[in-house]
Amino acid sequence: MFSKTALLSLTFLSVAYAQQVGTLTAESHPALTVSECSEGGSCTESALSVTLDSNWRWLHTTEGSDNCYTGNEWDATLCPDGETCASSCALDGADYSSTYGITASGAELTLTFVTEGEYSTNIGSRVYLLADESSYQMFNMKNQEFTFDVDVSNLPCGLNGALYFVEMEEDGGLSSYPTNKAGAKYGTGYCDAQCPHDIKFIDGKANSEGWEPSDNDVNAGTGTMGSCCSEMDVWEANSVSSAYTPHTCTVTGQTSCTGTDCGDGDERYDGVCDKDGCDFNSYRMGDTSFYGSGLTVDTDSPFTVVTQFITADNTTSGDLVEIRRLYVQNGKVIENSVAAVDGVPEVNSITEDFCTSQKTAFGDTDSFNERGGLAGMGDAFDRGMVLVMSIWDDHAVNMLWLDSTYPTDSSSPGAARGTCSTDSGKPEDVESESPDASVKYSNIKWGPIGSTYSA
Repeated sequence: MFSKTALLSLTFLSVAYAQQVGTLTAESHPALTVSECSEGGSCTESALSVTLDSNWRWLHTTEGSDNCYTGNEWDATLCPDGETCASSCALDGADYSSTYGITASGAELTLTFVTEGEYSTNIGSRVYLLADESSYQMFNMKNQEFTFDVDVSNLPCGLNGALYFVEMEEDGGLSSYPTNKAGAKYGTGYCDAQCPHDIKFIDGKANSEGWEPSDNDVNAGTGTMGSCCSEMDVWEANSVSSAYTPHTCTVTGQTSCTGTDCGDGDERYDGVCDKDGCDFNSYRMGDTSFYGSGLTVDTDSPFTVVTQFITADNTTSGDLVEIRRLYVQNGKVIENSVAAVDGVPEVNSITEDFCTSQKTAFGDTDSFNERGGLAGMGDAFDRGMVLVMSIWDDHAVNMLWLDSTYPTDSSSPGAARGTCSTDSGKPEDVESESPDASVKYSNIKWGPIGSTYSA
């Protein structure tokens, strides 16, 4: 619902970001075992890997180690404009464990919130699943299901462990933009439905024009350009609340924006993407005893999340008409909670009728259906989407949109989204009080409906 990229925080001494390739640190992608399943539940394992988003990586001069970006500002001499910066600065490899708190073992990936390195303090991370060293794994989930195990027991209020799909280019923009020499191997080309402006390089050039340092994050800022694309939030969650949310856009693939097209501020509903999405948060939809510590889906221990993408004719070419959710925990299949909101059908999945009635019941603008709705989300899958996994805190509204009451002074239907205090989630508090927070994703599987899980 809110931008993961614009709100991510990183404190990294001598940090920077780029499109050229440096040689000071070797890039070695953490291996991650995943499984593709077929009818009948037969699954084939593959040893793939993940790569760190370029926005976290060190950027330095191509012929040395001088920083092109420090704190929340560009070096004006090295980066007088976007094109010069792209040619003058090199994006380097990552020390995943020691610097970024990212570890993988077999089929399990762990993302740690705060990592104290020898020379740096890193906050949050975002990684992508690779098919090979130069290409993202592409997904079309129509008439398919996606399943993973997750442990959110160590994610308190104010944090978000997110797993989702975005319509990035398979090679990270390497072939589209000649100034991008790094590509998917180095995690380039990010976009999402928030059209984030904090991406340091967009379309192969630095987003330095009009760059404004953040007034509440010493490492973040925003440029004139944003980076837009359709987004399917399969999982946004902590130990208190969770949501799954499709977001559609009128543009195809990763598309840069400026001005009104970005949908910033008062023009939120005038941009090319649906920023609100059509979300199913069990607490927000009226079942306050379904998800959380000791509840039906007990967040004190790991569980399996299954998301099914149903088409009108039950084929991979039909229109997407429904997104279903179920869980498996302690050998028991748990159906998603049923909506209990006046004016909304008593359903437990996302459909066009659910989205339309939910928007009306909550008094929200229906930008989701206006920008293509579920069929548009299916079209994005047809073109191919990239799997993203992240952990982040929220410098804009403290993650209250996920786990508290937002707007904080509202008692209207839909405002209550979780039990966290409206004073919770401040990044300075979360980072100092819960530095060891983490999320674990494991046993990722995808395949035909009913093929990836069992009770």
